[in-house]
Amino acid sequence: MEAIKRNVLLNPGPSTTTDSVKYAQVVPDICPREKEFAGLMKGLREDLVRIVHGDTDRYTSVLFCGSGTINIDVALNSLLPEGKKILIVDNGAYSTRAAEICRSYGMDHIDLTFPVDQVPDLARVEEVLAGDPDIALVHTTHMETGTGILNPIREIGALAHRYGAVFTVDTTSTYAMRPIDIEKDNIDFCMASAQKGLMAFTGLSFIVGSRAIIERSASYPTRSYYCNLYLQYEYFEKTGEMHFTPPVQTIYATLQALKEYWAEGEAGKWMRHTRVFNAINEGLDALGFRQVIRPEDRAGLVSSAIYPDDPAWSFEKVHDYCYERGFTIYPGKISTTNTFRLCALGAIDVPDIEAFFAVFRQALASTGVSVPVHYDTKE
Repeated sequence: MEAIKRNVLLNPGPSTTTDSVKYAQVVPDICPREKEFAGLMKGLREDLVRIVHGDTDRYTSVLFCGSGTINIDVALNSLLPEGKKILIVDNGAYSTRAAEICRSYGMDHIDLTFPVDQVPDLARVEEVLAGDPDIALVHTTHMETGTGILNPIREIGALAHRYGAVFTVDTTSTYAMRPIDIEKDNIDFCMASAQKGLMAFTGLSFIVGSRAIIERSASYPTRSYYCNLYLQYEYFEKTGEMHFTPPVQTIYATLQALKEYWAEGEAGKWMRHTRVFNAINEGLDALGFRQVIRPEDRAGLVSSAIYPDDPAWSFEKVHDYCYERGFTIYPGKISTTNTFRLCALGAIDVPDIEAFFAVFRQALASTGVSVPVHYDTKE
């Protein structure tokens, strides 16, 4: 097997993949309606439930073609009963996206916003739930990828259930990395895409959740033909196939990625992501960079560094210098603060981070940025 040029992606997905996952896409052509392929998808769907410690009798996974946003779309438009309301617990770009989806469908919703650098106030969440019996669905993001903040999903889920609401969580940037227990975390539905924690490829997304709630949703308004959770679930249950053409090669890559996930193990994989995250933070601290999120509120996967107050600083120039040498960094996603992100995703380890910071230091020196970097205001 010929080695493929390896880039270290420190962006928040797609992530760095192994050569074995890349080569898993090179398979004989197959019609996805063959029983052989349907059998592969059955095993895949069960594994996706097991990753979050779900009982496959009570929970299932439903596959869709698309990026992570398709999951938010599907969950929200499919799981809202007629005449009911969605509560979005919103402290970042991806929960804001959920509110935008609600507006696109004209679904009644409350966009309960909090500062992007702060954990949601649970007392406010409960106050809203207690004051509005029409709320049937609560949605939030596990880790807001724009900042790296960790939201208290177990507590939010407990509140949702106390007031009779279904709880959906966007776990796109934590699934198969930060351990999740669907039942203990009070989750009814979580979601992700193959190119993130599973370290496979873009094109396959999935929602993991309660069979009973999906079946109940059959009587809810059908707001989308393609992005409908019950219709896709029903087709899988009847035929073993996706309703529409699946991303065949991506599924083969995902199956290989799952083998590698189980071989590394949940605890071992999270330990690796943690040491990579710690190495990123140590590197940023050594250079004097400040971060948006307090250490105690970080999810352990994304570091969001604030641009220094140096006229020589240019994210584009630093990015390009690193990119030409095999390292990808990524701009932030905060409208009020200029930031860049370094992420502990993918098939990388501490030596990759050490090699990156050697290049990053060179990038700063070559562009004339002072080290340690400075800020005009005190913390």
